[in-house]
Amino acid sequence: MAYSLLEILSDVFLEESDRVEPQEEEGQQSPSEIVLEEERSSEVISLNSSEESLCSSPMPSKGLIAYEVMVNQRNIEDICICCGSLQIHTQHPLFDGGMCVPCKDNFLESFFLHDEDVYQSFCTICCSGELLLTCENPNCNRCYCFECVDALVNPGSSTEFQAMSNWNCFLCLPFISENGLLKKRRKWRENLKNFYDRESQRSLEIYKTVPTWKRKPIQVLSLFGDIEEELVKFGFLENSSGNGRLKHLDDVTDVIRKDVEEWGPFDLIYGSTPPIGQISEHPPVWYFLHYYRVLQYGKPKMDSEKPFFWMFVDNLVLTEDDREIASRYLETDPVTLYEMCDEMVKNAVLIWSNIPSMQSNNSALVPDWDLSLLAQDIQRLNVFSLWPTRLVNKCFIPLREYFKCFSKEHIS
Repeated sequence: MAYSLLEILSDVFLEESDRVEPQEEEGQQSPSEIVLEEERSSEVISLNSSEESLCSSPMPSKGLIAYEVMVNQRNIEDICICCGSLQIHTQHPLFDGGMCVPCKDNFLESFFLHDEDVYQSFCTICCSGELLLTCENPNCNRCYCFECVDALVNPGSSTEFQAMSNWNCFLCLPFISENGLLKKRRKWRENLKNFYDRESQRSLEIYKTVPTWKRKPIQVLSLFGDIEEELVKFGFLENSSGNGRLKHLDDVTDVIRKDVEEWGPFDLIYGSTPPIGQISEHPPVWYFLHYYRVLQYGKPKMDSEKPFFWMFVDNLVLTEDDREIASRYLETDPVTLYEMCDEMVKNAVLIWSNIPSMQSNNSALVPDWDLSLLAQDIQRLNVFSLWPTRLVNKCFIPLREYFKCFSKEHIS
């Protein structure tokens, strides 16, 4: 292993043992609930007396993972490497180790979420964490929390990595190498896809992410709404280098299948309704129906494993019946994205998409709003964007795992 844990186990776990509460004196009432506190959620697990008698381990803690492996000789696959729980539901898709149900659910919701600087919003291992190490590989956008790194690699290693001028993360290393207890799985990209296909309760499956050296420029068909600015921002398009290609159409009335096949193949087909308040010669549902028709022309064959993505955005102009039609045709429910200004909703959109981040409940809050009244309020404010650029731009960041793009230095 790259780091020795045996030299420090006695000191580290002496400190851990000092934190364990002493056994209750006879006559005191034993607790009936154990509250597990996490970064963004809490869950109460009730234990009856028989379950308490079988519980031989302390409350889950990342700091005890090394102790369980090195001292208690427990297989790391039998420990949740996200939180230290011994209640294993499945295996971590990226690294050797197990995963409990709460951490599995959190991983599914958060793994593909990104900030506007293109880095992951949370730790690649546990999908939580506040202090994050960022990989310096220009083709990587992964982060790792200090707590996971110190618990699984070596105490203090997060500070050492942070001080390095060009630190490459554990998934960017060219070979299967061990860093303390942290070892990436073979074929982790395939494992990640299988993990989502198997564990996610949502109907849409994700594609296997593509190694950097296999990524090709993205080919985009944009209907009704022009997203060139957003794709340029995240490095997918730049005319001078020929990196990527976008075809934008405002009118597809006369477009037939042969046209789309000749223009393509496309990797992303985007469409949107007109913004609120814009005069249009067509009813809002016209835009969806023609988008769906062209989408069928541009989809790859059923047995194709080539990553293909689609996104349709409604600027809150579709009726409730129209939205039900869209959800039925696209076989998924929309996600609501919105922005606030002085505690008022300034702009909002509904998005149907198979881009991974759109399959997360954390990608947006979905209050019980009357969308027609919300649209009226937004129009009354008269400060909304002509196109929902500020709302949809982050949705495209996960595509960096599939298509060639520029390094982060090109992103403003």
